[in-house]
Amino acid sequence: MAPALQKYSWILALTTIAFVFSSASNGANDVANSYATSVAARTLKMWHAGILACFTEFLGAVALGAKVTSTIKSGVFGPDKFQPAPATFMLVMGCAEVGSATFLTIATFYGMPVSTTQTVVGALAGAGIAAQTPLKWAWSSGSLSQIAASWAIAPLISAGFGAALFLTVKFLVLERKDPLKWGMRLIPFYLAFTAAVLALFIIAELPDGESLEEMGPGKAVGIILGVFGAILAFSYLFLVPYFHRKLVVADARMRAWHIPLGVLLYRENPPLYYPGKGEHIVTDYYAKSSVDDQPNDLEKNGEKIKTRDESSVLDTKDGASSDNGISSSVDATGSNGNGTTGVAPRGLSVPAPRGNAVVHIVPSHPEPEERWLKPVRDLPFYAPKKIWNWTKYLFLQGVSRDVVTQKNLGAVHARAVVYDNRVEHLWTYAQVASAMMMSIAHGSNDVANAVGPWVASYNTYETGEVTPKADTPIWILIIAGLLLGIGFWIYGFNVMRSLGNKITQVSPTRGFAMELGAAITVLLASRLGLPVSTTQCLTGATIGVALCNFDVRAVNWKQIAFIFSSWIITLPSAGLISGLLMAMALNTPHF
Repeated sequence: MAPALQKYSWILALTTIAFVFSSASNGANDVANSYATSVAARTLKMWHAGILACFTEFLGAVALGAKVTSTIKSGVFGPDKFQPAPATFMLVMGCAEVGSATFLTIATFYGMPVSTTQTVVGALAGAGIAAQTPLKWAWSSGSLSQIAASWAIAPLISAGFGAALFLTVKFLVLERKDPLKWGMRLIPFYLAFTAAVLALFIIAELPDGESLEEMGPGKAVGIILGVFGAILAFSYLFLVPYFHRKLVVADARMRAWHIPLGVLLYRENPPLYYPGKGEHIVTDYYAKSSVDDQPNDLEKNGEKIKTRDESSVLDTKDGASSDNGISSSVDATGSNGNGTTGVAPRGLSVPAPRGNAVVHIVPSHPEPEERWLKPVRDLPFYAPKKIWNWTKYLFLQGVSRDVVTQKNLGAVHARAVVYDNRVEHLWTYAQVASAMMMSIAHGSNDVANAVGPWVASYNTYETGEVTPKADTPIWILIIAGLLLGIGFWIYGFNVMRSLGNKITQVSPTRGFAMELGAAITVLLASRLGLPVSTTQCLTGATIGVALCNFDVRAVNWKQIAFIFSSWIITLPSAGLISGLLMAMALNTPHF
């Protein structure tokens, strides 16, 4: 450390505390963008997403995270003014970290999906103004004017990509006469395309590898096509036989660990090891957990549109029905013969799944407080059961909450056509892959949002010099990667509720298009130097896919207004917090 700065170690200590909260809130807010649609579509459960998030965020931050971090994010202001006063520069970075952490934490608890990049930029701008440093307003890469423009640019671009992807699935598979047959034929290409996009991202972002320019177009295209071909061959040899056995033959014993059997699954009696138990084959991706979510009173021309609960019980294969009045299986074809449910003249779909497969209704679970705390509230604090329940609550409450079902949105969800659950199931694997890609991208790119100010303060404290770039210690990337996943695990559910089904009806095919459309937008924008946010890209892709229902009422525009307003207040709010802190620190009387 620089001897002259030893007395300012308290600034680094406070910056470190703020860094912890900033990283955790970054994960709780931004990581939800990656997995919100997968959880909303019931492809993943919340705890599945929590485990995957810890792994993918850590991988992105450590393996692909920037080893050299810009000390001032997006070059909001120049560091030259602080050369004579490095301690003041440390204070600016500390106030920016505190401002960013404070706003991100508050926004996350209120379920506001904000851009963490723009939060850090706003905090730096506020601290810079308080320090009387000129800001970078000109229209150039990373400038404040470009960030404001990204509020419209990012959603529009990602909406186009998301809609284009879903329309290919819709017209090539979902609305054809035999959607399952076409889905089985085409899902390998979608899986291979997703893998190729992931390969392109890794090539472009690998910090210690060759850049696309250094590699040359021939080598880069060769790698991408090689990945595409390998995944395509793997899908036809292993995944398609697995899907055929599971969805066409309707073998309830099939589990993911049977995929390596490959073409052996075409046999009449394949050698299944550790066969699964139970009758469920695919999830009902359109299930409703309460009558309140159903559009019970929607009518057109005097004809009431029936919901699942109002409909008569569907016949099962053996003529029996389940105990809760919902059949344990569904009929073989859609009422219109193309795998979709019956659609009323006004375009409102009957929310009942179709397809020759066993399904289950997702029950509504009690919240963690009612599940673990209420039963032991009258026990003494030293009772083992109370201690155990409180332990489960503290560690599991964040991934045990219902973020899927949304009340009072039945009319919005009913405008989304319900497709064959078996076809939807085919796209769950591609959706998980695209969600993991989004999360890895976030871990690699946005880890600098929390690390940047801390690295600037730490590097100045160690060297006594103010530099525009600084080496990022690997150990801080490891800590940041872990904090991103932990933050999502503990309180990421707040933002998860604001996305997904609260905007529109999400299913695996729709969620796949939303996630991959957003990922492609982020990848292209990073190559072109456009300032986009993963939050804004996912929101735009969600709107674009929802509008593919060809009904503007399939989107919850009130929620869109809430999300958009949170983007607008991000820059001034984070800047105000950090600016006030900086102004007070600089002007506080000392003796």
